[in-house]
Amino acid sequence: MLKNITLGQYIPGKSLLHRADPRTKMIWIIVLMVAVFATNNIYCYIMMIALTGIILAISEVPVSYTLRGIKPLLIILIITFIVNIFTYPGTKVLLNIGVLKVTLEGVVQSIIIAIRLSLIVILGSILTLTTTPIALTDGLESLFKPLKKLKVPVHEMSMMMSIALRFIPTLMEETDRIIKAQASRGADFDTGNLLERAKSFIPVLIPLFVSAFKRAEDLATAMESRCYRGGVGRTRMKQLAYTGVDAKISLFMSAFLIVFVLTAFVI
Repeated sequence: MLKNITLGQYIPGKSLLHRADPRTKMIWIIVLMVAVFATNNIYCYIMMIALTGIILAISEVPVSYTLRGIKPLLIILIITFIVNIFTYPGTKVLLNIGVLKVTLEGVVQSIIIAIRLSLIVILGSILTLTTTPIALTDGLESLFKPLKKLKVPVHEMSMMMSIALRFIPTLMEETDRIIKAQASRGADFDTGNLLERAKSFIPVLIPLFVSAFKRAEDLATAMESRCYRGGVGRTRMKQLAYTGVDAKISLFMSAFLIVFVLTAFVI
């Protein structure tokens, strides 16, 4: 399960998305995420699924690798699906189970929510899989630059977000290693009720927190030894610049967005 978490990982490549400016990718990913939640039109969701498939093909990231990130959410998706089926109000009753009713509207709403969550995870994974942590940091800092006038520590915030994303896969690997080490010593994580299983993970959480704090301390020491003092006077080896690739992506996404809005209001 832990190996299925793809958020925060990066796959090197030379695809169109890999070569695009991180600011372009972040802006359009956010726009797409907002669009996913802005409509209940089934045709819009078909368009969004098709667009996500096109983006996956352009990114040259293995589809199976990207879809693997949905597996950790299966329990949440199933619970959300069941809750909406039995609680969402509707007029077309499909099934009566005592006081509970399954309606057509509830089934449709459950499917829509499942699609929404899946698309959000896939789009977020595509962003991190095609963008290096350094590029993410520089892109976030550039986008939040106007907030500097309000004395907001933009660079520090961007750096913290980038480091958090970078260490997600590292902590997952560390968790998997600790679980295997504890299991080899006789720890049982699969039997018992829910409370007993939760208690069995205490020997995993304690060394995981110790390891996380140790990594944070080592990272802070390494940054200080390299004279890191935040964003003041800091230079970059690679300067961000919009290119023809970003123009092509923006033109294509703008055309899609226009068709998407027209479909949402007309059909």
